[in-house]
Amino acid sequence: MSPDNDGVKVISKLSFILTICPSPDRLLVMIARHISATVKRAARHYPIVAIIGPRQSGKTTLARALFPRFAYVNLEAPDMRLFATRDPRGFLATYPAHAIFDEVQRTPELFSYLQVHADESEKQGQHILTGSQNFLMMKNISQSLAGRVAIHTLLPFSSGELATHRFLPPATHWSHPVFLGGYPRAVISPGESPTQWYGNYVQTYLDRDVRLLSAVGDITSFERFLRLCAGRVGQIVNLSSLANDTGISHNTAKAWLSILEASFIVFTLQPYYKNFNKRLIKSPKLYFYDTGLACWLLGITGEAQIITHPLAGALFETWIVSEYYKWRFNRGDRPRAYFWRDKTGHEIDLLVDEAGRLFPIEVKSGTTVGGDFFKNISYFQTLTDTKASAVIYGGVDTQQRFQTTVYPWREIDRLFTQSDRIAR
Repeated sequence: MSPDNDGVKVISKLSFILTICPSPDRLLVMIARHISATVKRAARHYPIVAIIGPRQSGKTTLARALFPRFAYVNLEAPDMRLFATRDPRGFLATYPAHAIFDEVQRTPELFSYLQVHADESEKQGQHILTGSQNFLMMKNISQSLAGRVAIHTLLPFSSGELATHRFLPPATHWSHPVFLGGYPRAVISPGESPTQWYGNYVQTYLDRDVRLLSAVGDITSFERFLRLCAGRVGQIVNLSSLANDTGISHNTAKAWLSILEASFIVFTLQPYYKNFNKRLIKSPKLYFYDTGLACWLLGITGEAQIITHPLAGALFETWIVSEYYKWRFNRGDRPRAYFWRDKTGHEIDLLVDEAGRLFPIEVKSGTTVGGDFFKNISYFQTLTDTKASAVIYGGVDTQQRFQTTVYPWREIDRLFTQSDRIAR
């Protein structure tokens, strides 16, 4: 049986996989990832597949589980990195095919040689690349591997993925998944609380990733900037305010925000620009890919604190929007969503756009459906020919209000499936 088929057989028959960690006395429980079929399919059509995403999102574990017979090379190891940079031809001759190159952005010299190797061999699924720095990866890929590589983004666990894990107790309130987040180690590490794990994660991120970037000279100020971003989660980006509160220039704030985006810590949701004869907000909104990390940066140490926190609604909205991004990435698609807000305060939290067909989604953290849930959707529908719409809220019941379906927070995936079907 081929390596690809062997990997598919394993993934399709198990709800989770046990793989040995670098430490021989520990096991890492791998929850079956929804992106698995997408990555396997790409390996049948491209010579190189790249899996990018934040550090500790499970890229290496996924690659090794899907391609168990591939050689594995960690390019963060100094000796292997030296080999790849000093003698790239000799390095690739050692691993001519069926190899996983982990953290490959650390060896930019290798990309041009990978291009030559892929062109000469003309075989699909030769190498799997992983990387946690989007800017460095994409720069090297666009320069050397364009047309030869399929790029897929692996984010921390989605709520749908965690729901398949039989060892995790079911959540009774949305504050639980928001506080826990989705990073594998934060979710499943025995003997370590999520708060401890996220603290160590931020320190590692600052020490290992940010220090490598010449644009950051003051790590202390950068950490303050990161915490201030968490305090503005779900809000319109205001670089001048961020810069003033951090004590840096406007241009530095812009550069640092780009670093956070490139390392998959935050993302911005762009506004929908179409002019409905109204003055529109034209700045993006700021979100974190992982709400557990955002909670730690806000000083939240328990899920009960979220319910009464001033940013409870913003954290719930962040969780829903980030889940949409995960849902799209796991299918191999780019997110096609915006928000819409006019100068008078009317707003649609999440506006799915599929070739001009719009599906508005309102996000409400409250547990009781109220008439105000539909106010902005009704207004938006007077400006457009949009019919179907949805509300997702913090309660437990599904309802139908005219052409608006009300989804409870547990049914995120069903909502996104519906939005995709209607928009198409």
